[in-house]
Order: sequence, then structure tokens, then C-alpha cells
Amino acid sequence: MANILVTGGAGYIGSHACKALAQAGFTPITFDNLETGWRDSVKFGPFEQGDLLDRARLDEVFAKWQPVAVMHFAALSLVGESMSNPGKYWRGNVGATLNLVEAAVAAGCLDFVFSSTCATYGDQDGVVLDEDTPQAPLNSYGATKRAIEDMLENFGASHGLRAVIFRYFNVAGADPDGEIGEFHQPETHLIPLMLDAIDGKRDALTIYGTDYDTPDGTCIRDYVHVMDLVDAHVLGVKWLQDGKESRVFCLGTGSGFSVREVIRQSGKVTNREVPVVEGPRRAGDAVKLVSGSGRAEAELGWTPHRSTMETMVADAWRWHQNNVAHYKA
Repeated sequence: MANILVTGGAGYIGSHACKALAQAGFTPITFDNLETGWRDSVKFGPFEQGDLLDRARLDEVFAKWQPVAVMHFAALSLVGESMSNPGKYWRGNVGATLNLVEAAVAAGCLDFVFSSTCATYGDQDGVVLDEDTPQAPLNSYGATKRAIEDMLENFGASHGLRAVIFRYFNVAGADPDGEIGEFHQPETHLIPLMLDAIDGKRDALTIYGTDYDTPDGTCIRDYVHVMDLVDAHVLGVKWLQDGKESRVFCLGTGSGFSVREVIRQSGKVTNREVPVVEGPRRAGDAVKLVSGSGRAEAELGWTPHRSTMETMVADAWRWHQNNVAHYKA
């Protein structure tokens, strides 16, 4: 079976990608520094602990496993922190990825699947974002992801690196089998924060900003089930293995949910009341981000089968009840 190096494979999306890769007949090699990932989430292939800023360690791992492709999830991703400490993000995202790309090229591993973000688009209300929408990030997180996209294009021109780039925004849900799920420390994602509040693990969910120009005053985001998302990444690997050229794909449902809509849906699914408090806007948050996936559907054959809010919350709630205490311990 062909080896795929998965950076950030101990994290939320990366661990689900490792499971999908294993099911598709690949061997996922997780590379993670465990700063935000969890060793217990590495269940589907070998684990190599290391930091992307350590070039010697990367060279060692490439030589040992000789992967045919890289799937790159590892990144700093807190929007607020990226606004207050941009140097950390340019070093930790762009500098680290440069190390990774140069190590991959040196090892002759020229197929690269990159986890980008719709945050590269900035604030473009009333538009379903697609691959041709102009990019104008509002924060350092989005800016570093856009810079990495440019980096991959540059290395394609100079070294023949071929990249599939996926732009998506809010990922939700959990493995339906319950083997892995979503847990961050600190937690910043809406649905797990909400489930913590429902479960009494925090006093209330804070709604950041209620004065946006939306029907109910709260931000609107497009949500994609994590299993649908990683299915697209496996298709991206196969796209490159088939010898196809570099390509950018947006991954979304084409519709969005406001924060208050997510809260209402979640209350229905869990049959619990969601305690909430209202807070001020966060710097760098866009009003509305909705991403289409027409190109991914037409060219990759990708369809988001599980990306309804009911399914995403139900899968997340099932995993949350059975596993979060273990991760916190």
C-alpha cells in the first residue's frame, strides 16, 4: 500500500483523513508535534512525532517512509490570535510549510494535497464563493493560507510539484463509528462549545456579535461534515496519482447557517436547551462565508452526503457524550 504523509494527523480533520485513507487502501503516516493534536487519535497508521520547523526531522521521516504524496493539515488556525500575533502565524504556517515543501521536493515526493480555507476570501456578502472569487483575507490566518497557495504554485513552476488545494470553512460532525471526533484545547469551534454548554461543561455559549447585517444579527457560515470533507481529500490524492494537474477546489454546501440557527437546530437534535450569552464581535470575523462545490462535484465526483446540520450535530453529540471526558483527562 502506498504511504501518504499526513501532517497534523493527530488533529481533528487529520485523524479523520487518516481513517479515510486507510479505508481507501493507503497507509497514512501521521506527522504531528502534538501541540494541539492527540496521540490517542492516531489509530490508522504509524506515528512520527516532530515539528515542521525541524527540517532534519522531516528529511528523516521522508527517507524512512518514502511517501508518494503529502496531505498537509498542520496549521495554526485561531483567527483572533492571528490578529494579535501575526508573526507566530507567518512563522508557524508559512515558514513551516516552506520547510515541508522543500523536504518533499528533495525527497522526490511531488504530489501535495493542501488544506486551505475560505478565509482567504475575506468578507464578500451575498456571494457563493468559488475558485475564481477574488481573495482578500481579513486576518493573518487567511493571509498565511493564501501565501501557501502561492508558494505551491511557485514550486510547481520550478520543481514540478503538483498540488490539489481545498478551500473550505466550518467543519463539523464526527466519525459515525465513534472512533474519533472533535476536541481542541482550548476549544474555539461553535458546535463543540455549544455541546459543552448543553452538557454543563461550561456555563454558557457566547455569541460573538449580534449586530451583523444578517436576518438575525449573527454571522453566517457554511458547514461541511468532516467525513465528507476527508472523502474529498482522498479523491484529491487519487486525482494527483492519476497524473492530473494542479487544481483548486472549494468544498461547501452552497448554503449557510447563522449562529442562532445552529443553536436552534442543535437544541432540537439534542433535546436540550442551549444556554447562551451575547458578547462583542471578534476582530477578523467576516459577516457571511458560503462556499459552493460545483467544480469538486463535476471534476472529482465529490458529493457531501452527511452535511446536513441535523446529521453533523447528531454525530458530534454522540461522540461528545462518549469521549470528551477521556480527552480532557
